[in-house]
Amino acid sequence: MAKNYYDITLALAGICQSARLVQQLAHEGHCAQEEMSVSLRSLLEMNPASTLAVYGNNEANLKMGLETLLGVLNANRQGPGAELTRYTLSLMVLERKLNANKAAMNKLGERLDQLDRQLAHFELESETMLSSLAAIYVDIVSPVGPRIQVTGSPTILQNPQVQAKVRAVLLAGIRSAVLWQQVGGGRLQLMFSRNRLFEQAKNILAHC
Repeated sequence: MAKNYYDITLALAGICQSARLVQQLAHEGHCAQEEMSVSLRSLLEMNPASTLAVYGNNEANLKMGLETLLGVLNANRQGPGAELTRYTLSLMVLERKLNANKAAMNKLGERLDQLDRQLAHFELESETMLSSLAAIYVDIVSPVGPRIQVTGSPTILQNPQVQAKVRAVLLAGIRSAVLWQQVGGGRLQLMFSRNRLFEQAKNILAHC
């Protein structure tokens, strides 16, 4: 069966968008607000009608992720590009570990379902919700390992609000990594189908 590279590229851009947001938070203490919103909202789309529906049914919502993906596919082994590649691959590895742990996956589903009740009272980007998302990451995702080493300014990374945002965004990255597997993504494509992924990302970006 032929792979749907459009859906695979969208989900991969979702992972890359989370990676870029983590990098911004770790180095600057803040990140692109609209893009973070898109990533966090993906956590609420558990039964989407399509891959694009996970990201608000708009390709432009993944512009940052698609641009980051082009950089990752072209990455040098050093500098900011290498950091983004490491985050992207680490999220993929962590998702595979999580997927192999059925108890953790079930617990994750339950905890995400409970978010709806909180959303009746709080905005998704409120400190309360970010703390809840961070707690889900710490309680369920982190223990399955390996831990994702976030690098940046030590002073910024000691800030509890920044820590909560980083973990919430990593949780969104795991959501995209789950989706990537569901639509037929796999690590081998990063080795053998880079050109197809690169061209597909460029084509989607041209519409944005």
